[in-house]
Amino acid sequence: MSRKIILMRHGQPKLVATDKMSALDMKNWIEQYDRSEITTQPVPDASLQLAATATVIVSSNAPRALTSVQALGLKSTLVDALFREAPLPYGHWKQPRLSPFTWAFILRILWLCGYSRRVESVGTTKMRASTAAQRLQSLADEGPVLLLGHGIMNRMIARQLEADGWTRQKRNGSQYWSATVYQNSDI
Repeated sequence: MSRKIILMRHGQPKLVATDKMSALDMKNWIEQYDRSEITTQPVPDASLQLAATATVIVSSNAPRALTSVQALGLKSTLVDALFREAPLPYGHWKQPRLSPFTWAFILRILWLCGYSRRVESVGTTKMRASTAAQRLQSLADEGPVLLLGHGIMNRMIARQLEADGWTRQKRNGSQYWSATVYQNSDI
């Protein structure tokens, strides 16, 4: 029997365009982002069709993931913070002032290099991703699983699935609503 796990990224978050800010100001921006739902743009047909193949619907507890499940017309079987996005630290510097998206990129790189000021470290996040992958694999015994999750965390979960012998069947990028499908024939 073949088992299937779909890792789908949430839809585009509603984010208010904002002026340049300091790394310290990013604390509030990150908190806003973590509370954001998604825009009302239509869900791509390919995402709707792929999501419809799942019988077990899993979601991060982030509002952007939960509203993505609703936009797909589905109801979550499981909602768990285990699947939330890898955290983004903020800095304590007041200069330079950059766009929040530039800061998000810089802070993500710093996080990957070990800077985890007041947030979960890369190592701890990898352990959480491993636990999340195990949970998804267990759920896959009940039928095809769809995880509505996040970019970095989905990639970390994917690495663990591959390490556990799952095969990537399909991947359609890393944008909002993108998905990667994994299959495993071993039970």
